[in-house]
Order: sequence, then C-alpha cells, then structure tokens
Amino acid sequence: MKVVVIGGTGLIGSKTVAILRQGGNEVVAASPKCGINAVTGEGLKEAMAGAQIVIDVSNAPLYDRKAVTEFFEISGRNLLAAETAAGIWHHIALSIVGTDRVPGQEYFRAKAAQEKLIEASGIPYTIIRSTQFLEFIGGIADASTEGSAVRLAPSLFQPIAADDVAAIVADAVFADPENGIAEIAGPERAPFNEIVARYLKAVGDPRQVVKDPDARYFGGRLEEKSLVPLGNARLGRLNLDTWLQQQTGS
Repeated sequence: MKVVVIGGTGLIGSKTVAILRQGGNEVVAASPKCGINAVTGEGLKEAMAGAQIVIDVSNAPLYDRKAVTEFFEISGRNLLAAETAAGIWHHIALSIVGTDRVPGQEYFRAKAAQEKLIEASGIPYTIIRSTQFLEFIGGIADASTEGSAVRLAPSLFQPIAADDVAAIVADAVFADPENGIAEIAGPERAPFNEIVARYLKAVGDPRQVVKDPDARYFGGRLEEKSLVPLGNARLGRLNLDTWLQQQTGS
C-alpha cells in the first residue's frame, strides 16, 4: 500500500511514517523541504501517483489569523484537488478536539474551516480530533507566563503523547473511512492549571501556576470542557507521569 503523509517530517508525521514503513508500506514523507508543498501545489501530483491513502498532519508555520487561515484553506483545497485527480480513496486528517468550542482561538477556527473542506470534498475521509500533545505543555506554560507566574484557566485538560497520536493515525490507514470525526485523548483528565503545575515541578521549573478563570488559551476563552472530548474517545497509553519518566529516562 502506498501512503502519502503530508507534514511527514514533523513531530507526528515522522513518527507515523516510521510506524507505517516498519509495517512494509510504501510511504512518502511529504514536506516542502523535500519538494512537496501543499500550499503551492509543488510535487503533489507526483507524490500521489499510485497512492491509495493520504494522511494530512501538516501544521501552519505561522499563527496569526490571516496566515493560519490561508495555510489550511489553500493547502486543503490543493490537497483535495490532487487527491481527486489521483483517485485517492481515504483522506485522513489530524485535527483538534474543541475546534468549534473555543471562541477567539484563530488556529482552532482555521482547523474547523479545514474540516469543512474535507467533509465537502466527496473523498472518503476520517478526521481524527486530538487533544493537546504532552510535548507542548512547556510551550503552553511559556505562552501563559506573566512575570514569574503562569496564568491558566482551571478548564479540564487531557493531553496525549505524540507517540500515541501517531500510532492511532497509523491504525486509521488499515480501517475503513469513518466519513466523520473520531476523537482521541490522553488517559488522564484534570484541571489545566494542575497538569501544567505538575509538569513544571517535575522538570524543576520554579514558576508558579496561578488559577485564573479569565486566562485565555492563545487568545481563546475556555469553558470547563472546551479542550476535552464530550463523548466517547479513544485513549492513549501514556499519562503525564509515565511520559515524563520516558523523557528523563528515570
């Protein structure tokens, strides 16, 4: 089976490519640095020749409203057009839990627009909405820091390890298209501020986490369950403590 992974050299993409190649599949790890660019359309036709499945785990390089919206809309249209021409029979896209539940979060808004393009494309598809990655907790803390304090809302948080995300995305290759949305999350759910505080303590970061119901999440306002699945979700294996042990080797 030939699979094209858009964003195949990134965090999730590189792990997904490795899993699929270990299974004996022909996999194209597509990214601009290897001459395959979904925004310009460069190399898409050639990459998809003979392929059956496309996985899109690409990420916008910039995060302001205009740039992120243009990235997902332009790349989405180019990808889906190339897939239609190539006869791709399963489009798998990685999205975000809560894309439609965090007002003011421009990245989420852009991902919601991407989902709509996929749903209207006529190509059989599976959209996998994931909670935030454990690997990004440090970056979230940095973005939420004011002085020596990290200000975070007490909204529920259920982060998942990138290894678990990649394994689930790879599994979707061997399943029938959902023609709908599947949600995935980590095995542990707790208030956002508490999980980040545990992370900072574990890595020896002296910053204090302040519970602030008005704190924004990259510009978005959070309700209690904005960032967690509302129904059934497939859960990853690694909780925060186990993941931290793997990172430190202890």
